[in-house]
Amino acid sequence: MTRTIPGPTDHVVVVGAGLAGLSATLHLLGAGRRVTLVERADHPGGRAGRLDLTTPRGTYRLDTGPTVLTMPELLDEALAAVGERLADRLDLVALDPAYRACFADGSTIDVRTDAAAMEAEVRRVCGPASAAGYRELRDWLTRLYEVEIDAFIGRNFDSPLDLVGRDLVRLAALGGFGRLGRRVATLLPDERLRRVFSFQALYAGVPPHRALGAYGVIAYMDTVRGVFFPRGGMRAIADALAGAACATGATLLTGRTVTGLERRAGRVVAVRHGATGDGPTGPTERLACDAVVLTPDLPVVHRLVGRAPRRPVPLRWSPSAVVVHAGVRRARPELAHHTISFGAAWDRTFTEIISEGRLMSDPSLLVTRPTATDPSLAPPGADVLFVLAPCPNTRTGPIDWPRVGPAYRDEILAVLEKRHPQLCGLDADVEVSRLVTPADWAADGLAAGTPFSAAHTFAQTGPFRTANLVRGLDNAVLAGCGTTPGVGIPPVLISGRLAAARVTGG
Repeated sequence: MTRTIPGPTDHVVVVGAGLAGLSATLHLLGAGRRVTLVERADHPGGRAGRLDLTTPRGTYRLDTGPTVLTMPELLDEALAAVGERLADRLDLVALDPAYRACFADGSTIDVRTDAAAMEAEVRRVCGPASAAGYRELRDWLTRLYEVEIDAFIGRNFDSPLDLVGRDLVRLAALGGFGRLGRRVATLLPDERLRRVFSFQALYAGVPPHRALGAYGVIAYMDTVRGVFFPRGGMRAIADALAGAACATGATLLTGRTVTGLERRAGRVVAVRHGATGDGPTGPTERLACDAVVLTPDLPVVHRLVGRAPRRPVPLRWSPSAVVVHAGVRRARPELAHHTISFGAAWDRTFTEIISEGRLMSDPSLLVTRPTATDPSLAPPGADVLFVLAPCPNTRTGPIDWPRVGPAYRDEILAVLEKRHPQLCGLDADVEVSRLVTPADWAADGLAAGTPFSAAHTFAQTGPFRTANLVRGLDNAVLAGCGTTPGVGIPPVLISGRLAAARVTGG
């Protein structure tokens, strides 16, 4: 029996209307709680942000947060808590291919969700031995997921001892505590294919050769369960969840920043918030509550609760990213919805950004073109592009981003043009753009200037990750990527459900 909040929990204040806060809100509403959401931005979504850039030709509607949606059934689960259906709130498109992987030798692999189609693609590009290995890998990833989803990813932990049991033995027998890169390499003889099924470890903040085998579930979500996109952009996800929450009785306060928590006898009795533009010294309002769910990044949470939890070693933060958001005058149909442009180097790039704090000398880039699926996000005949380059966080690499950033933006676009001749003239075609660097993430309050929070090392995974109960506050719970189960849209949605369960006992 996991621990739950004692005492009354009739009115819950959720701080932050990101995907974690919205998930928690829907599950709380479904359990009969009254919920008030307080969001510092003028719209819901949190890190799933939005940016509209208007030109004489029309408006480019940009998503500034995550671009890869997997496991949409978790959205359906949250909506079902209040009697709604995903199909009534979102128009989801299954992407085929989920990704297009492009390599330095000019070859490409279209990553498909259907097993037979992907096996044929692997056989075409990499040969029969890799095709057989793909089948084995797919089976292994599926078994990993089946062991992990309920026993490890989708549950609350009160102690590391909660890990002990039959499921731990099954996970160990599957190689979950071995190295992901090594297991993938034993099954896939082609190095290009190894990259396709292991690059996802970087989402967890660790290089594939050091990631636990258990993190193969990220590749499972991408390559087996599939990648989706909502018409209207990723912002439509938050709008759908917030719409369902408000229709069920939640109160959503936007443009309000939480400045403090009032406490009495070890409980939060009220949340103080003020207009976001007024800053921390502006006038505030008092919002009484019986419990609070805190979803901001961990440094903000620690400031609100008055201290950081004691750890034997400091938290280790994930790498960060430089992102170029661009509105491009001319459509680029040669790009898939998601294109991964791999450089010739691989292991060295991880050493550079994680250990040495340097920019990648031969960058691998994720290019997202949402207008491939929804052309309405750009003016007629134009495209929206999101180009992401992993880079050091601000603690690993104290780079002078105001000086380096613009030059690196030009280098990223030049690399794409050089590798992909069909993209010639890309930079010249950019009509409007916005550059985001670790300095911007840091200015937004994100620890170490990374949107990917604490890395998923062994010591920061499962019951060893920052707990979602707050020591010293009986009625405060955490949700979001800094707590369990971790980073990415599926874990964040699960974190909201787990936080709600701490409140309701569900």
